[in-house]
Amino acid sequence: MVIPSRLRDKCRFFRGDRPCSFNSFACRECPHFLPRGRSILIIKLSAIGDVLRTTPLLEGLKKKFPLSHITWLTDVSSACLLKENPLIDRLLCYNSESVTYLQSRKFDFLVCLDKEEKAAALASLLPARAKAGFGIDRRSGAVCALNRAGRYALLLGVCDDLKFRINRKTYQEIIFEAVGLKYRGEEYRLPLAPEDRNYAQEFLFGLGIKPGDKLIGLNTGSGDAFAHKSWDEAGFVSLIGMIVRQMPEAGILLLGGRKEAGFNARLALRFSEYRVYDAGGCHSLSRFAALVGSCSVLVSGDTTAMHIAVALRVPVAALFGSTCESEIDLYGRGVKIFSALNCRPCYRKECDKTVNCMNSISAEEVFTALSGLLNAG
Repeated sequence: MVIPSRLRDKCRFFRGDRPCSFNSFACRECPHFLPRGRSILIIKLSAIGDVLRTTPLLEGLKKKFPLSHITWLTDVSSACLLKENPLIDRLLCYNSESVTYLQSRKFDFLVCLDKEEKAAALASLLPARAKAGFGIDRRSGAVCALNRAGRYALLLGVCDDLKFRINRKTYQEIIFEAVGLKYRGEEYRLPLAPEDRNYAQEFLFGLGIKPGDKLIGLNTGSGDAFAHKSWDEAGFVSLIGMIVRQMPEAGILLLGGRKEAGFNARLALRFSEYRVYDAGGCHSLSRFAALVGSCSVLVSGDTTAMHIAVALRVPVAALFGSTCESEIDLYGRGVKIFSALNCRPCYRKECDKTVNCMNSISAEEVFTALSGLLNAG
């Protein structure tokens, strides 16, 4: 047997520590050779919804650099929404091992879209021929823009007037601009694994929901980073009442996590004589995504569930309180609903107003929006 004297280590399938997926012994003559192309690192750790809405950038980068090899560094909590993405060549979770590995590399292009210090500091430390997004200023220790095009994205985080009153760019436009690309409506990417799709179908069938049934998803919760991202109980009670009276053929799926388990159980009990189903709060994130993807339409605040719906092309009635609706691109498949209160958006962590930006949204507004989305489908 002749041992190959040359390895084609510039092939995008070459790993060095194991055979490639083609398991070719004759590496030099392998017909599957593809050049690795430009090496790109994306650092986007959190939050889960923000990670998901960054995925359109992958298509933009692949259009400009077709043979590029893209590595994405993220938090373990977000990894399951990226692991099936065919445009990511290597997915890494942030930990000491992955940081050590990255320190051994030199990338052609590094993009950091997180302003948190651990991500920005790593972006500043790692060697790359070109960088975009955010890093750490060596003198002040503050987060800074790594390139001139990223300055607008930086200013949005430090100037409330720009973020809340002036800016009309979507998040996608902002990040594309920050890395020197033109946004052309590239969409989220969220391929679901077959086992997650099967899980959702079997779970819903167990509730009595069959494929093809009209199913309205109500996502009742949100994260805790900002005040008033969730609608109140009175709003959901009124909305469910309208749906069961005027759309008796539709099922209602109550969605949420562990935090919303008690709230959703109360709603399901209150409407137990109708087709109102509690999905529970114990699903993995990828299985939760598959449940959202099974809905005909989703009602949600500005949350991970909303971004999942956008990614899976589920029409969404999106309720906005303290956060900026202008930064969200629903790709023509949704309706944005927000209060007329002039104090919003604000990104406040606490608010003690009795009449606030979320409870001032009426059930009639939301019902009209979801009715229109269902009829349009």
